Amino acid sequence: MKAYNLYGVNDLRYENVQMPELPSGWALVKVGACGICSSDIPRIYKNGTYHFPTVVGHEFSGVVEKTANAADSHWVGKRVAVFPLIPCKKCEQCKNKHYEMCSDYNYLGSRCDGGFSEYVAVPVWNLIELGDSISYEEGALFEPLAVALHCVNQAQLRGGETVAVIGSGAIAFAVGQWAKIKGAAQVSIVARSKNKEFIAERTGLEFVTGENIEGKFYDVVVEAVGTQESLISAIEHARAGGKIVAMGNPAGDMNLPQAVYWKILRKQLTVIGTWNSFYDGANMSDWIEVRDALINKTIDAKSLITHYFNKDNVVDGLELMKNHKAPYCKVMTVWEDKTK
Repeated sequence: MKAYNLYGVNDLRYENVQMPELPSGWALVKVGACGICSSDIPRIYKNGTYHFPTVVGHEFSGVVEKTANAADSHWVGKRVAVFPLIPCKKCEQCKNKHYEMCSDYNYLGSRCDGGFSEYVAVPVWNLIELGDSISYEEGALFEPLAVALHCVNQAQLRGGETVAVIGSGAIAFAVGQWAKIKGAAQVSIVARSKNKEFIAERTGLEFVTGENIEGKFYDVVVEAVGTQESLISAIEHARAGGKIVAMGNPAGDMNLPQAVYWKILRKQLTVIGTWNSFYDGANMSDWIEVRDALINKTIDAKSLITHYFNKDNVVDGLELMKNHKAPYCKVMTVWEDKTK
C-alpha cells in the first residue's frame, strides 16, 4: 500500500509500505479522506514527531475492511470516522472517562501511524459509524468539529452571550458555528486581515479585523491562535466578569505585561483551558453530537473546506499551507475515488 512516511524533519516520502498488523481489538480502515491539520505543518517541516518513520495525519475517515477479532466483524463494510487519541484506560483521568486528558496516551498520526495512507490500523473502540448521509470528507472533519464543540462546551453558554473567536483557522470557524448553535446572540470571528472573510460569509458569521474591535467587549472570548498577542487581545476584550477559553496551541512562551495581568484580576475573568475533545465510544460525547449535527444538517462542515487534493498530491496541500500560497480554511485530501 502507499503512504506518506515521515523519516525526519522535512523528510516526507510517498512510498510503498507494509500493510499494518492488527492487534486484538483493532480494525483495518481503508481511508476515504484525510484533512490536513495546522499541527501537521510544524510536525512535518519543523519539529518532527515522536519517532521515525511515522505515517502522519489524524483527521480521517474511511471504511472498515477487516477486524482482528470475529466478535467485531459486524464493523466490516461500515463507513467510519476515527477518534485519533488512544487512551491507556488505566490512569486516573481514564478511569473517570476523561480520556482526552489521559496521562499515557497513544495518538494516530503522531505517536503511531495515521491517515495519510491507503489503510490504517485503529482500535475498534475508536470507530464511530458515519451512516449513509455523511460523506467521507465530512467524516474527516469529525475531529476538528469535535475539538471546536468541546471548546464551546467548556464555555458553558447559557444563551444570549456575545462571543468573539480570535483566529481564522478551520477550528475557529467551527467554534463560531457551534457557539451560534448553542445560543450565542452574536459571534464575531476576529482575524488579522480580510483574506478569509469569504469563509465567514459561507458560515454566516460576523467577520472583523483586529483594529475594528477596539473598545468592544464580549461575554466570552476564545483564543484560537496560540500567540502572546492573541492572548493579550482576549484579555483586553473580555468584559468584566466574562470568560476566556484558551484553545490555540502555543507557538512559544507566553509573557503577560503587568498591566494586562491586572485586568484578569480586576475584571474577575474566568480563564478556561480546553484540550482535544470528549469521546466515549458508543456513549454520548462530543463526537456523537457532531454526528447528530451533520445528519440533521445543523452544522455546515463542507463550508470549511476550501481546497481538495487527491492522494497522490498531498504534498501540494501541505506546501499550500506551509507557504500560505492562497487563503485557506480546511485543506482536504481525498483517498477514495468514490467518496460521496
